[in-house]
Amino acid sequence: MKLTSITVRQLVSAPPKKAFDVWMDPKAPGSFWYGGYQVIHNPVVGGLFYVAVKHEGKIWPHFGRFLKLQRPRLAEYTWMSPATKGVESVVTVKFTPRKKGTMITLRHSDVPDDKMGRQHKDGWTWILSMFAQTLAAKK
Repeated sequence: MKLTSITVRQLVSAPPKKAFDVWMDPKAPGSFWYGGYQVIHNPVVGGLFYVAVKHEGKIWPHFGRFLKLQRPRLAEYTWMSPATKGVESVVTVKFTPRKKGTMITLRHSDVPDDKMGRQHKDGWTWILSMFAQTLAAKK
């Protein structure tokens, strides 16, 4: 199976420490983990996660394990879902300080190079946009 990588960037109006903490907190509105239909979240290196998301009338399970957690600069975890077709892809989220906040760079590697795999770009773009809006509203 041919694989590809997806990169999405978003400037958020919060310092890296706050952006990282909100991103990693399943109880924080704006984080990917927040509002999942079912969430299991153990954010330590080697810890596991499971997030079930309701979308278009279906429940989409996402699961993986945390590989690197370097607060406030980096979170990296494996990622498996129906869209990865059994491939253990890797999500790397970098938090880089900027004058007006933090530049978040999310790279999703080893995603199947097909329609469902490439749709991760739309999903991550939407998630980062909502994340930025939530952080802006918390100011």
